[in-house]
Amino acid sequence: MLKYFAMLLFPLSCAAHEQTPTYPELKYSYVEGLSFTTINVFNRRDDVKYFAIQVFDEEWKKIDFGGVSRVVFIDYLDKKDIDIYIKDQDRGRIKYVCTKSKLLKEDVKFQAVSSRICSKIK
Repeated sequence: MLKYFAMLLFPLSCAAHEQTPTYPELKYSYVEGLSFTTINVFNRRDDVKYFAIQVFDEEWKKIDFGGVSRVVFIDYLDKKDIDIYIKDQDRGRIKYVCTKSKLLKEDVKFQAVSSRICSKIK
């Protein structure tokens, strides 16, 4: 009972970044042999500025992909469009595109939580 009372005295705020669209579509690229999709990431966390991009299959195994970078900088309350390119041979395997907040060691003053948001490919 005491621990629940303590939680009321010290409320914790929890914020995560946002990623749209929820169900991105893969499109054929102008480069032969590549497909791509675009996701939009909005940073609502003032303690995080870097986000890792990850691509997974149905069994959550990583799939290689290309893009500007695998880790992107997004300032607080900014948003960024991120193009993700995959080989056409992996087009049928890809199921999830995720972004994960990356916490810098020097920025973590208190206990911090890393957030991961995933979109499922149509």
